[in-house]
Amino acid sequence: MNEEINQVSEEGYSSNDVKAKRVIVVPGEVIASGEDFLPGDGTYREGNEIIAERYGLSEIVGRVVKIIPLSGAYIPRRNNVVLGRVIDILHSGWLVDIDTAGSSFLPLAETPRFINKHEMNQFLDIGDMVSAKIWNVNGKSVDLAMKGKGLGKLEGGFVFRINPSRVPRVIGKEGSMISLIKENTGCNITIGQNGWVWIKGNDIDSEIKSRRAIEFIAEKVYVSGLTDKMEEWFNNN
Repeated sequence: MNEEINQVSEEGYSSNDVKAKRVIVVPGEVIASGEDFLPGDGTYREGNEIIAERYGLSEIVGRVVKIIPLSGAYIPRRNNVVLGRVIDILHSGWLVDIDTAGSSFLPLAETPRFINKHEMNQFLDIGDMVSAKIWNVNGKSVDLAMKGKGLGKLEGGFVFRINPSRVPRVIGKEGSMISLIKENTGCNITIGQNGWVWIKGNDIDSEIKSRRAIEFIAEKVYVSGLTDKMEEWFNNN
């Protein structure tokens, strides 16, 4: 961790000095001071201060202060886009492994077209990879849907995993980081909030380069100026 990050972390943010840099914080650490700030994910207010309740990267988006966790298992949330593998075919849909403790179910009614119940395996078979959206979470049970842009069966390419907590950093603000990787490799890339990544390129070299780039970012989520470092990485690889 460099000196600059340490300095910002120790001093915190004030309402008169809003900085956009992400800073590593620990539970109990003051992130921001002033009534102008609002507590977001992973933070709470105590008096005039916004305090971290978990270890991770602090970030201020507008007036909201939040923590991006650096580790931990995926917690399913409604409207998350996830990748998964079909593990069973039932009479009314498919069981899909999305790397959670509970089961995930994709109903026939939540597919983009009519499917005959006797021909379900022709649409999705055991072992197929899918991109789907979570539309309901009930305890450990997750309901999926494949209606929407970018959702559906993932054909060709390959899948690997990163820590789910690193996904926002890999995607970047408004998709900036993943767009940079796509532009430099020419690959199609889909990243699920559950940490599964699908890559399909014109050749194996471009696919491997995309994977290396994503893993490079995932390993350096705490580094400031990561976009510049990523551009430098592409110039040297």
